[in-house]
Amino acid sequence: MIGLAVAAFLAIWLLQVPFPVIVLAAGLIGFVGERRRPGLFAGAGGHGAEGDPNAPETGIIDAMFARGELDHTRPSRGRSLKVLGVWLTVWLAPLLLLWLGLGPDSVWTRIAGFFSTMGVVTFGGAYAVLSYVAQAAVQTFHWMTPGEMADGLGLAETTPGPLIMVLQFVGFLAAYRHAGGLDPLWAGVLGAVLTTWVTFAPSFLWIFLGGPYVEQLRGNRALSGALAAITAAVVGVIANLAVWFALHTLFRQSHAWTLFGVGPDLPVLASIDLRALLLAAIAMLAMLRFKAGMLPTLIGCAIAGLLLTGL
Repeated sequence: MIGLAVAAFLAIWLLQVPFPVIVLAAGLIGFVGERRRPGLFAGAGGHGAEGDPNAPETGIIDAMFARGELDHTRPSRGRSLKVLGVWLTVWLAPLLLLWLGLGPDSVWTRIAGFFSTMGVVTFGGAYAVLSYVAQAAVQTFHWMTPGEMADGLGLAETTPGPLIMVLQFVGFLAAYRHAGGLDPLWAGVLGAVLTTWVTFAPSFLWIFLGGPYVEQLRGNRALSGALAAITAAVVGVIANLAVWFALHTLFRQSHAWTLFGVGPDLPVLASIDLRALLLAAIAMLAMLRFKAGMLPTLIGCAIAGLLLTGL
């Protein structure tokens, strides 16, 4: 499991392997590995897996089905086809209309297509996905600079709501800077709305389509092995995110180091931001040594940042 995490970190940091490829590769490794050597991935059995002496004989959902309380959600081919018809239309209709009306190279089509892909492979929560988003938004599409991506994360961390809403910031800037004939501000607002739509619509599809089958799959060791492997890989992806944001926060400049066309960004040591380094050290000391909470640490660092900037 540690090896998968390290391999994922090196793949995305050194080789710039896209996040979806890492997720698919880790899932395949876990699925095949668990089938060939059961128990290869620690904890792959999951809750209520076969052979667990502490697992209940039936799950909560199984018991509710037995009492007839969830007959309307009982797995069936007809229900699955209806769910696919409704939610694929809700999700993909805007993307198809944009592609037909504006073409594949339009910023609107690219926003819808990219964040739709991101919504499909969102394993590990926002911290894992942001590494993929930063890589694409900064290096592939050139919608924003590394510093602006770091600003977006800081904005998302200090405002209410889920961290994943930082994607609105990315979509806003992408449309704002490629507004075409629209007013840039309104283009940015529309870009943020489109980003939110295609990010969250896939989740409704997976929930309504897969929900009735959850209890049937909870004892599938091969599938549990795939999910365990993906979880391990996501640890490496999150570590890469920490390194990426540390690089672009603590240093004002960086340069690309490449070998055979791939490689990581490395900091220009002379461009270190001593204020950012001091605040990072204080935050780590407060949380690790003195067990300060996240909110007091964020508020304290925000105030300290204002004072240091004023001075």
